Amino acid sequence: MNEFELIARLTQSLPTNPNVVTGAGDDCAVLDFGLPDQWLLFKTDAIVEGIHFTKDTPPEKIGHKALARCLSDIAAMAGTPTAALVTIALPPGFDVKFIEAIYAGLSALAQKHGVAIVGGETTTNPGGILISIALLGSVPRGRAVLRSGAKAGDAIFVTGELGGSLAGKHLEFEPRLAEARWLAEHFSVHAMIDLSDGLAGDLRHILKASRVGAELLKPAIPISRAAKLRAKEGSRTKSPFAAALADGEDFELLFTVAGADAVKLLDAWKKQFPKLKLSCIGKITAGEGVTIRDQTGVQPLTAHGYVHFA
Repeated sequence: MNEFELIARLTQSLPTNPNVVTGAGDDCAVLDFGLPDQWLLFKTDAIVEGIHFTKDTPPEKIGHKALARCLSDIAAMAGTPTAALVTIALPPGFDVKFIEAIYAGLSALAQKHGVAIVGGETTTNPGGILISIALLGSVPRGRAVLRSGAKAGDAIFVTGELGGSLAGKHLEFEPRLAEARWLAEHFSVHAMIDLSDGLAGDLRHILKASRVGAELLKPAIPISRAAKLRAKEGSRTKSPFAAALADGEDFELLFTVAGADAVKLLDAWKKQFPKLKLSCIGKITAGEGVTIRDQTGVQPLTAHGYVHFA
């Protein structure tokens, strides 16, 4: 049983209440507590030594990544983060200065985005360091961007470049909070997700939630320099293109807008965010599944993203 099969099994009959607008199955839970102009966003995420970082990772980068992952999910809903709780589990004989440096990296990113760290929990874990963040945010009432709104004919966009994140980006990425809010304020974004498990996997989450298919244009998919360099070094069997599809931990935004808005969006984006690439990589189609088009024609996309327990 892989990660997503387990999630589906565990969430099929979860309890709910009238405050829940969107529960399990999106980047954040969306909650309505009767505030006149906003909904609350609620998110939790964890990083584990040996999976998301190593013993040699600089501690400030560990702290940065722990919070940034949650911030990226708030961005995927076009929200604003507000406050976080931090749970940290430590092995016996931990280095206090190392842990303080983790908190320094976490706190620096929190201050940058106006997030209050309001408490948490400490416990032991013989297997190594584990950090779990619970994050609250907000979004204008009725304006949360979900995974489930993609429509046939939509253009599919992605920010930045993809693949090769283990060269360093997975520890240093900047959550696309400002970009997502700008998008939601100026365009009708139908669906959005952040790319944590790879384009091939995360796109399928949007398609499943929206009950649609997609056709990708292979030459349009932006491949990072890191992915190209790693392929040249011979340190991996994946091609740069395969890395862009499946590496994961890019933490870019993947979203859809009406096809009629595509050119207007690209022009406005270049003016607003001249240093960040935006690529139109395909279209949403009726039906199911993902295909990819190149100079030879159209074939089914067989690549998948990163999956725990696979």
